[in-house]
Amino acid sequence: MSGFVSFVSSGPGDPELLTLKAVDRLGKADAILFDDLSAGPILDHARKDADLVGVGKRAGRASPSQDHVSRLLVDYAKAGQHVVRLKSGDAGIFGRLEEELTALRAAGMKYEIIPGVTSASAAAAAVGIPLTRRLVARRVQFITGHDIAGALPEDINMSALADPQATTVVYMGKRTWPKLARQLMDAGLPHDTPALLAHAVSTPEQSVERMSVAALATRLEATSSTTPALILFGALAQGDD
Repeated sequence: MSGFVSFVSSGPGDPELLTLKAVDRLGKADAILFDDLSAGPILDHARKDADLVGVGKRAGRASPSQDHVSRLLVDYAKAGQHVVRLKSGDAGIFGRLEEELTALRAAGMKYEIIPGVTSASAAAAAVGIPLTRRLVARRVQFITGHDIAGALPEDINMSALADPQATTVVYMGKRTWPKLARQLMDAGLPHDTPALLAHAVSTPEQSVERMSVAALATRLEATSSTTPALILFGALAQGDD
């Protein structure tokens, strides 16, 4: 029997945000390789006899290498297994999907990608705002707050990020936000631009705080936390309340 890999997007954490296709694949999988943020009640949809393998990467914690994760995917698939690679949010947004696809293609293994709800959409929904609005926020841009070494990427287009008619979402950016905020303000972004700091979106531990871009930089410079969070800034972060 030929093996097959389903890249399943688990959404931001709430199991009710899983797609029907995601639930179907979880229930059929022989093995599930899951991210930390995809654990918990989402795995209740797995078969009782499925192999559950944690392969998540978290800042400041020991994590399996990407090569190891890719090799596991290939090995399970070559053994004729139906494998689910369960990724948090949407698999195609800052989820290292490309590296794993490359490994499967090189091994001649078949796969599918099942999209899901990204945390940016969930965060906006949680506070009751859109990500776009005519005449106010004409576009949305998603960026990562750190490079492969954990530092702020050096090739960010600051003028684009400082665009007042954009909603910008920063993934994995808590640690580098103070530096990024300074560069944004140097590029012309007003220091009082509204911002959101969203933790554990769509889960019982969810918290969302509103403040200015400058105030958020001061806040994160004075605190240290490894809890995953999302930063959203732009006119719409102010909300309508």
